[in-house]
Amino acid sequence: MMEPREQSESMNNLEKDQILSTEPQNEPQEVVSEEVKVVETAPVEETPAEVAAPVEEAPAEPVDEAPAEPAAPVEETPKLDLANKSKSELVEMMRQMAARPIEEVKDEVQAIKAAFFALRHEEISKEKEEFLANGNEESDFTAKEDAEENVLKELLNVLKERRSEYNAAQEANREANLEKKRQIIALINEIANDPDNINRQFNRVKQLQQEFKDTGEVPATADTEVWKEFQRATERFYDVLKVNRELRDYDFKKNLELKQQLCEEAEALDEEADIVAAFRKLQELHTNWREIGPVAKELREELWARFKAASSAINKKYQTFFEDRKSKEKENADAKTALCEQIEQISTDNLKTYAQWDEVTKQIIALQEDWKKLGYASRKANAALFARFRKSCDEFFAKKAEFFKSMKEELSANLAKKTELCERAEALMDSTDWKEASEKFVEMQKEWKTIGPVVKKYSDTVWKRFIAACDHFFDQKKKQNVNIHAVEHDNLKAKKEIIATLKETIENGGEEAAQKVRELMDRWQGIGHVPFKEKDKVYAQYKELIDKAFDTLNMRGSRPSGDGGSRGGRQSFNERGLSERDRLVRTYEQRTSELKTFENNMGFLTANTKSGNSLVQEMERRIARLKEELAELEQKIRDIDNA
Repeated sequence: MMEPREQSESMNNLEKDQILSTEPQNEPQEVVSEEVKVVETAPVEETPAEVAAPVEEAPAEPVDEAPAEPAAPVEETPKLDLANKSKSELVEMMRQMAARPIEEVKDEVQAIKAAFFALRHEEISKEKEEFLANGNEESDFTAKEDAEENVLKELLNVLKERRSEYNAAQEANREANLEKKRQIIALINEIANDPDNINRQFNRVKQLQQEFKDTGEVPATADTEVWKEFQRATERFYDVLKVNRELRDYDFKKNLELKQQLCEEAEALDEEADIVAAFRKLQELHTNWREIGPVAKELREELWARFKAASSAINKKYQTFFEDRKSKEKENADAKTALCEQIEQISTDNLKTYAQWDEVTKQIIALQEDWKKLGYASRKANAALFARFRKSCDEFFAKKAEFFKSMKEELSANLAKKTELCERAEALMDSTDWKEASEKFVEMQKEWKTIGPVVKKYSDTVWKRFIAACDHFFDQKKKQNVNIHAVEHDNLKAKKEIIATLKETIENGGEEAAQKVRELMDRWQGIGHVPFKEKDKVYAQYKELIDKAFDTLNMRGSRPSGDGGSRGGRQSFNERGLSERDRLVRTYEQRTSELKTFENNMGFLTANTKSGNSLVQEMERRIARLKEELAELEQKIRDIDNA
């Protein structure tokens, strides 16, 4: 389960994103998710009906064919990142646009304007909702004046004036270009009217032709006519000019090669996967065609037919592309409508726990992921559907925020309790009273389990602090157990030495052998535990030698089995046995209690710590060790009872 702080922070990030209202220029940028952001940018709108088919050339003309009318330019969506921008940031961006050349910022201005008024529209909607919620009539509502909106409008007015000035300057420039081109045409006609000197004017006419091409745009209404006048003047010059046939044929040949290359490039566009890119490239080819001079008269009609056929194929694909896109947009609109209906059916009335909120949050995010995978609907439908979908998302996460806010005091109280446990654990972690400290740590761990969650920001920190104190204590205890293992091996070595001495004493015999055996028996009783795996083996060797000693050394009254010896001897052995038995029974009861405590603590350790693997393993080893000790104690008690 996610901690509430983590969910709350994600929700707050989402609240900062606002839905952009639809302006005619741009699609909205969508951000619909608490953790997932869906960004949609307006598709390129290119109306097939606006695409002009190339105009057929007039083969009978002596110079060249008429150019194809250029198609309407493809609108480019401004590449601005307006997601998560506030009104102040958008105003500042508009101010930056106002400082740039007016011809560079048309689309960017429209995009910023659309984004700003989307935010403004949302503010007004909220004002209106509050106004109506207070019992007022809708007809009485008037939006509050917005200072940032006034600044934006002032900047837009400045840009509008600059745009007007720029357009006027451009129009004046086009008029000047028209006048210049007409002057060039007049000069060519004047040269053609002087046949006596026409041969000397060939280079001059070529220069005038280049000047005509280099001159910029003219008013659209005069473009075709002035181009035809120029062609007629040029053709008249060539008709009058008695130039070398070779030169004219060379010019025709060069133009033929260039136009054949354009035909090949146009035909290759049929293989282009991106039909929009292919269409744009076709417009460039038509522009280049216009700039190339004439070809031989007998080749003009055939060459133009080839170029026109390639152009028609691309235009047909371009038309089909937009028809298919409209069909796909309809499918996307239906799919987005279904997602809106699905998210609107989700109810939050019965969500009372973090787990329930998290489960529904996963459903919301899954729907947002599905939305993200869908393509665009139509411009108008896409904006309305997105606003509808975003509204449902915002309402859900707003209610989720209210729920987490209501839990804030409880989370703070839980943090205080867990912090207090950390302090207690840290105060106890260096204790060497292993039994008592272990019991207290186990109790603190049980208490930790009863405390609820804390704010995500502190959850990992306070848990790591607590488990660090626990790990420190049990690591120290583990080291102590390692020391115990070393002592057991020392005890094993000592008992093996006693066995060797017993064997040697029995074999050598003698008057003092019996006394020496008794001393070795006393030493054996004073030695502590040996490793569990060795205890049965070493004890069997010891018992076998003791039995042999009692049989061969005439040790009356001391035989553990009670065979032979005087009454007084048996009483001495029994008294020692009963005293040893009491000690063993008390040790057995103590080990039983420890075993029960460790077994009760295993559940907490396996369920509450990632780093508990080593601690759990140590607990398991300790439990196994206690069971071994209990088995050994039972055996010793039985031996004493049998004796």
